[in-house]
Amino acid sequence: MESAPETAHETAVYTHGHHESVLRSHRWRTAANSAAYLTGALRPGMDLLDVGCGPGTITADLAELVAPGRVTAVDAAADVVDRARQYAEERGLHGIEFATADVHALDFPDDSFDVVHAHQVLQHVGDPVRALREMRRVCRPGGIVAVRDADYAAMTWFPQVPGLDDWQDLYRRVARANGGEPDAGRRLLSWAKAAGFGEITATATAWCYATPDEVAWWSGLWADRTTASSYARAATEGGHTTAAGLTAAADAWRAWGREPDAWFSVLNGEILCRA
Repeated sequence: MESAPETAHETAVYTHGHHESVLRSHRWRTAANSAAYLTGALRPGMDLLDVGCGPGTITADLAELVAPGRVTAVDAAADVVDRARQYAEERGLHGIEFATADVHALDFPDDSFDVVHAHQVLQHVGDPVRALREMRRVCRPGGIVAVRDADYAAMTWFPQVPGLDDWQDLYRRVARANGGEPDAGRRLLSWAKAAGFGEITATATAWCYATPDEVAWWSGLWADRTTASSYARAATEGGHTTAAGLTAAADAWRAWGREPDAWFSVLNGEILCRA
């Protein structure tokens, strides 16, 4: 396999940032609701790398499934890595190694892990094919590279509250201006083929928010994210909208959240690739 590049590839700007409203959604994620396509392939004793670990909730679940295997979790943001480390300690998982890393240039030797996992990462990177090649490089022959990403254009909801269509269009424009691809879910299979994988299993699953508590949580975090996160700054400073436009989008989220029959679905593409 190819050796690790000497310098990191320029990565895209992480559109969401790490505002509390963003981490609110990240902390909700578990292996059960976000990595079920992978968990059936995991075995005790596997060495696993979690790329873009965020606050570490999925990492911790995966670590329990592969124990006593070695687990390493990396993220581009040092403060988020610290949060993940603290969460693992709270769970009593003291064997996970944490570090900062760029997925385009992972600081690990070839063939280091049995499983390399990335959740909601490739939509935010500058070169997803190169990232997949790096993930493949550090994965042992016969091992698994597992990736899951949302597809923003495929998100759907009811009822059709005025303003949410505008929010969807705005988010996709901002994400692309930041160098990412918000409709990554549908592209994972093609990216994996371009990265040189031969054995690929492509699937899709969805998150669905329909109970009163789920709807209140989902609408509230997106209303907050729309006006207070790094996304809000990118949207206004990039000339994509105004502060008033962001307020209108946040109001649309809150209006949808007040609907008694509100329903929202997020389609996620998934790939399991044999290295």
